[in-house]
Amino acid sequence: MRTDFIAAINQVSTEKGVSKEVVIEAIEAALVSAYKRNFGGAQNQDVVVRINRQTGDVRVFVAKRVVAEVSDPRTEIGLDEAREIDPNAHIDGVVEVETTPRDFGRIAAQTAKQVVLQRLREAERELVYEAFTEREGDVVTGVVERVEPKAAILDLGKAEAALPTTEQVPTETYRHGQRLKVYVVEVTRTPRGPQIIVSRTHRGLVRRLFELEVPEVFNGAVEIKAIAREPGSRSKVAVLARQEGVDPVGSCVGVRGVRIQNIVNELNGEKIDVVQWSADPAVFVANALSPAPVISVDLNEAEKTATVVVPERQLSLAIGREGQNARLAAKLTGWRIDIKATSLPRLEGTVPNLTREESLARLSGGSEERPE
Repeated sequence: MRTDFIAAINQVSTEKGVSKEVVIEAIEAALVSAYKRNFGGAQNQDVVVRINRQTGDVRVFVAKRVVAEVSDPRTEIGLDEAREIDPNAHIDGVVEVETTPRDFGRIAAQTAKQVVLQRLREAERELVYEAFTEREGDVVTGVVERVEPKAAILDLGKAEAALPTTEQVPTETYRHGQRLKVYVVEVTRTPRGPQIIVSRTHRGLVRRLFELEVPEVFNGAVEIKAIAREPGSRSKVAVLARQEGVDPVGSCVGVRGVRIQNIVNELNGEKIDVVQWSADPAVFVANALSPAPVISVDLNEAEKTATVVVPERQLSLAIGREGQNARLAAKLTGWRIDIKATSLPRLEGTVPNLTREESLARLSGGSEERPE
């Protein structure tokens, strides 16, 4: 073990992506085990192996307690002998006695090979675990490596992630080599390395995609207040401007719908309605039913129920196919919504905080929605 040994350490460090010091410490620990196993060292001996970082020289030391009368020479040393090593040695002190066997480097390296490899694997796994723990709740890009009955396995570069069937969108089909953006749900330690669970159905995926595509969301000028999602079909996102002069809905939709279309494409065509959040529950409920125009909203605070009146011709739009629009609006707002139709506009009972002109705009279909 000389310069070629140091060169090998540098190579392993580069290939495995771990620091040189981690590699050397792994080898030193392995050589301690090799010494005790091959050179008669007692298990209770305090053995230290030191590798010179410049030359690669390996030396073995045994820490022994200084005693007046030696009863176990493997762990104890007399005072006179101890002072030959360290002139300041004293009773009950500790001195390190070099016990490097002849040709120890070659013999020990062969014996310790598997231990070293194991320690390196553990170090790699720990680095991966730490890297992905920090990314819990974030979006990562993976490539589908294989599809199994219970999960699709994605290659994330330095690690694999499992996309369980419970986190898969029912309308999506995954194929080998496909690139996907996924939401990191959980990272846990296991004996075989970190287990990374990702999702395509989590609401957080929609939130993170908005942060990636909409600078105003990323920098906090626009806040996403709530998300309701039926994965693969439709989502509703409520937004609020935190900066004066910013149009929250327009910022998310983008010029000619470019921003929202990029998110829709990433979600394989899932429709997205972006609506304006309001602290007034009646206004928020009305906005949440977009694109359907709303005439009035009556709130029952005790039962947390909103009775919504819409033009008769817009009833089916307000309810949505199989009730989806109303269902998502209820999830978004936290209110149970009952929708009724009227043949005549009742502008006297319009939604609070809306002017007559705004109500007329709603009746004429003037609410903002995502371009199809």
